[in-house]
Amino acid sequence: MVNLIPAPLRAEYPTGAAGFVLDQDTVVDAPAGTEAIACLLRAGVGAATGLPLAPGGDGSGHVIRLRLDPGAVDGLGSEGYLLAVDADAVTLRAAAPAGLHWGIQTLRQLLGPDAHRSAPVDPDRIWTVPSCTIEDRPRFGWRGLMLDVARHFMPKTDVLRQLDLLAAHKLNVFHFHLTDDQGWRVEIKRYPRLTEVGSWRSRTKYGHRASELWDETPHGGYYTQDDIREIVAYAAARHIRVVPEIDIPGHSQAAISAYPELGNADVVDTTALSVWDSWGVTPNVLAPTDRVLRFYEGVFEELLGLFPAATSPFVHIGGDECPKDQWKQSPTAQARIRELGLADEDELQSWFIRHFDGWLTARGRRLIGWDEILEGGLAEGAAVSSWRGYAGGIAAAEAGHDVVMCPEQQVYLDHRQDGGPDEPMPIGYVRSLEDVYRFEPVPPGLTEEAAGHVLGTQANVWTEVMQNRARVDYQVFPRLAAFAEVAWSALPASADRDFAGFEQRMATHYARLDALGVDYRPPGGPLPWQRRPGILGRPIEGAPPHG
Repeated sequence: MVNLIPAPLRAEYPTGAAGFVLDQDTVVDAPAGTEAIACLLRAGVGAATGLPLAPGGDGSGHVIRLRLDPGAVDGLGSEGYLLAVDADAVTLRAAAPAGLHWGIQTLRQLLGPDAHRSAPVDPDRIWTVPSCTIEDRPRFGWRGLMLDVARHFMPKTDVLRQLDLLAAHKLNVFHFHLTDDQGWRVEIKRYPRLTEVGSWRSRTKYGHRASELWDETPHGGYYTQDDIREIVAYAAARHIRVVPEIDIPGHSQAAISAYPELGNADVVDTTALSVWDSWGVTPNVLAPTDRVLRFYEGVFEELLGLFPAATSPFVHIGGDECPKDQWKQSPTAQARIRELGLADEDELQSWFIRHFDGWLTARGRRLIGWDEILEGGLAEGAAVSSWRGYAGGIAAAEAGHDVVMCPEQQVYLDHRQDGGPDEPMPIGYVRSLEDVYRFEPVPPGLTEEAAGHVLGTQANVWTEVMQNRARVDYQVFPRLAAFAEVAWSALPASADRDFAGFEQRMATHYARLDALGVDYRPPGGPLPWQRRPGILGRPIEGAPPHG
């Protein structure tokens, strides 16, 4: 069985037809415009098979042809592709390099799970691609994963690995959550204390915030600007857009600990603040002053230099969970409200967001934020990440704003996968593999025009209780495979989706994940070393997702 995930739009496998055999004589015919795809083919399939897949002309037999041919793939868009395999050749056609790239991911799956390894496990193996014709394209243009590296830092090599895993599942957006109360993770050269001070915390709450346990080991780390450039280039080569997030005006205690003048110093002694060591929502937020605006304009100016517009047109500014208590008490904040003629603190937050919407728009970028940016009036031109259910996304789409659907109830992968007692540090909703598979990104009842504003969908991974790569793997997989199918190929009516068939295909996909070295949650439950006995989670339906 081929068992492709995500399922293609159409696939035919002629009965009894001979497949294509890869061997030492197989060449890759990669004309102008396809050279980078050929390099990825050799780096992936070539490494796993041990075959050279040398460049070659369009001769007879033993050829993999890469073709940019918009006329042949009419209607499949820039990410669609046609794959035809017979005994003589593999021919992959697409309108753009992105389509060829996704076709290569399908070709790799057709070769079997061992094609996802980094080196051959059997040097005498005969590698065969089954005879087939596959026509494929994605349902959504935004198919994303948000990874929080602020709560627990993920080293650069692990981020690059995550990008490879996204590519293997035909996901094309990496939302990079770089700052929060618990850490600042990107080097800003004009403000060195953001990383000198803001990237490290002295200890870390172990488990849910109600836990009495602490990890007393200092935790931290950050990406240099060259690290960021490397990550962005690595993603671009795999046709993945990176959306950086700098969280404002809330979730900013790490920045305030580094530069106390950013906080509401007329209310609290900001010089006494440190990078936060626990979870939840801190009251320490940015002050609504011109000094803060100029500071963050400097941050974003450097950030735009690291994330080119061609590959990162969106910049995420957070905007979520910003308590207004300090603003209500602050004479400075109240004076700003009166000066601007605003009604209340919600409109003050809206003013803050609108400022950076205009600033980013003037520089050819688009602002996107969590659905709290709707409060007090939505910034013109801003897009919304709808996390608090569907309501924010519906309101934004009906108002003509673009939306990425990522509701916590369905696609927060930090939430536990089962209600059993062995789940490590259980948080939030129980969301099984089938629950994720049944998720429908476009809310029913939207008008056709409003539905057109749903850019796509995204799964979110908050890492409060994920201390390392293995824990991230456990929470993300296998559910990301179900999410990938929702984003790429799922039918709009979730009830019509064949979960039993998906489970059958997952039997093969687990072997692919094994080959990729993914520490996923097995179907039968966590393995002994994946459990965290005695570590308090929050097994309460409806628990707040951010900690």
